[in-house]
Amino acid sequence: MRSSTFRIAFLFCLLPLLSFQGKPDPQPVDLVYPMLDAANSRWLYFSSATRPFGMVNLSPDHEIDGAWNSGYRYDADTIKGFSHIHAWQLSGVSVMPVSYTDAPEKLIGDYYSAYSHEKETVKAGYHKVFLDRYGIEAELTASHRVGMHRYRYPKGNQAGILFHLGGNLGPSAMVDGQLKQTGKRKLEGQVTNSPTSRRPKPITVHFQVEFDQDIESLTSHDSMPHIIVGFGESQGKLLQMKVSLSYTHPDNATENMMTELPHWDFDRVAADTREVWNDLLSRIEIEGNTETQQKRFYTDLWKALQGRRTISDVNGAYPDHTGDTFRIGQLPLNDEGKPLFRHFNSDSFWGAQWTIAVLWALVYPDIAEEFANSFIQYYKDGGLIPRGPSGGNYTYVMTGASSTPFFVGLYQKGIRNFDMATAYEGLKKNHLPGGMMSKSGYEHQTANGGNVEDYISKGYVPYPNPKGRFGGHEQGAGQTLEYSFQDWTLAQLSRALGKQADEALFLSRSAHYKNVYDAQSGWMRPKDENGRWMDPYDPYDYGKGFVEANGAQFTWFVPHDLPGLADLMGGKEKAAAKLNRQFEEAEKLGFTSGTSHAVETHPEYRRIPVNYGNQPSMQMAYVFNYLGRPDLTQYWSRKVLDKAFSALTPHLGYNGDEDQGLMGSLAVLMKLGIFQMNAGTEENPLYELGSPIFDKAVIRLHPDYYTGETFTIQAANNRPDHFYIKSKAFNGAEVKGIGIRHEALVNGGILQLEMGTEP
Repeated sequence: MRSSTFRIAFLFCLLPLLSFQGKPDPQPVDLVYPMLDAANSRWLYFSSATRPFGMVNLSPDHEIDGAWNSGYRYDADTIKGFSHIHAWQLSGVSVMPVSYTDAPEKLIGDYYSAYSHEKETVKAGYHKVFLDRYGIEAELTASHRVGMHRYRYPKGNQAGILFHLGGNLGPSAMVDGQLKQTGKRKLEGQVTNSPTSRRPKPITVHFQVEFDQDIESLTSHDSMPHIIVGFGESQGKLLQMKVSLSYTHPDNATENMMTELPHWDFDRVAADTREVWNDLLSRIEIEGNTETQQKRFYTDLWKALQGRRTISDVNGAYPDHTGDTFRIGQLPLNDEGKPLFRHFNSDSFWGAQWTIAVLWALVYPDIAEEFANSFIQYYKDGGLIPRGPSGGNYTYVMTGASSTPFFVGLYQKGIRNFDMATAYEGLKKNHLPGGMMSKSGYEHQTANGGNVEDYISKGYVPYPNPKGRFGGHEQGAGQTLEYSFQDWTLAQLSRALGKQADEALFLSRSAHYKNVYDAQSGWMRPKDENGRWMDPYDPYDYGKGFVEANGAQFTWFVPHDLPGLADLMGGKEKAAAKLNRQFEEAEKLGFTSGTSHAVETHPEYRRIPVNYGNQPSMQMAYVFNYLGRPDLTQYWSRKVLDKAFSALTPHLGYNGDEDQGLMGSLAVLMKLGIFQMNAGTEENPLYELGSPIFDKAVIRLHPDYYTGETFTIQAANNRPDHFYIKSKAFNGAEVKGIGIRHEALVNGGILQLEMGTEP
């Protein structure tokens, strides 16, 4: 493997060609608004002191009990610690600076502090707060695997730092907390994330701590798993602390610190982290629209590079929980002894076919390739390509073989610097009994909830599952639709690799979606094991045969054969009219089931026919492109952006489940006016056009993957009410059809659009 591809894995240094020549002011990183939707935050959502996909994601916590409604919550007024890990089913290493004049042990059971936003500064890679109770100014930043703290204590008080070593912390309970002094200014410790219903095995976080002042005392309490590290009376001098992490061994935590952060220059770390973010964000340059919409765009792009976290060390060691016993794995190294890629913790790729799979492959192919290699490593270790692994565990989050479109899209776009033979072996296994299609959500011990056997033999997944209940999301009609699409994408890869028998098998299975279409009602409809339609059936009722959606939404989940779906509905004209009515109805609720994932099942929201707050509806505005009505794609995509993805406040943002970059990626693609219905999984994939919101957007193409330098979208006469494309040309030639093919686009050039108020 070429080491340049994976330069991101080591120091996250990016090629100079990908950065702006003469950077604008403000720079993209300065437009990021980290507070977006922070009032609705869940444990893994909020980010400040972190790098892209960093092992460390350091920020204040207001709520520490549970994976939902936890972590940083904008409307809260009390800080309960600064923790270093906010990831899918992972947490760890929470600390709290304290000052005191009395016995420090009194604080161990009561150490929270009030604070206010008036004395808070949050930027990409940096967070500052003032703890009112203690009079302490706290600043946070981070390298990839090391958190750095800078505290200013009030003069005259004793200065200390409390380590939270037990009890609830986000998604899991911390157990076996340990902390010991290893030098005048050094500590070593560990905490273990207990198993959860989603992550079935524990995972230990090892950490090393260094201070720039001598430790004077360690104070603990027999009944509380917390320790206060004391530094004596403060003279107003800044106290700095570095905390490095490892999921494998304390020595690797030491190596992570020595490699990434051997110095004590806090401002330098913050500046370096800012520059890392800016280099990635600068791969897309935008002009036009309002400053608010430019800020929202770069915040969306920032979110697209968030949430999924590194779990491997700088030397390539990583935690492997895919087998019966824990082991420390080792990633392959290049000739210089550095890992060829990082290993990742990742929430589900469910819905990624319309979001990160498309955005990463076009703008961040180096990152996409790393994730492919990481997922293949899971297969080599545990025998399955995961849907969403946590702490080296398989979690079996959500349903289907959601990683398949991701891999197939990479291959079709020429991103192939991974073991394709092994990947294909693992992908095919996932589509057969015993693979991912056999498991429903969080089904750890069995392989029955996915019921791929009935899908194969009957042509659909019955609802309810005749085998019983084994996991979450056992929603047969929705599973049938997912499997059909994923089978079609695997058939495309089979064709590309010359595997004709597999191509025929999976292409045949991809038509199974037709078996859950009820011509009488005009909707996708669940069937039981005897082939009887669900009766009574309400296509607007949430979660009755469909995963996190209703039948009205999921009826359009046929991204691989929309013409075939239209034929079932009586033709494209009738299909377009039906879908248009759904959008008209959904507009009354702003196209989302409320303003957060927590309320989407409420009676007033669950019946919405289009929901841009969750993954199953993400493609619906672009379906019109395939029904002969690109004007309606342009119209409704703009309407959705305005209602669902334009806010720039702590209380609004994604109106649902952002899921580690999925919503951010979708918003970026829609605002650029490009989309891929099938995740770009056909030969020479098509980028369909929507309605861009900016006058100009320049995508700087990665030179290791694509021959062109830039792809530019120019939208002349673009205004808020100018939804429609009146004319389109690429490199001077008229564009016919609904989009541009991948090979042409990545050779570089200019797409010129003339926008107007009429179709």
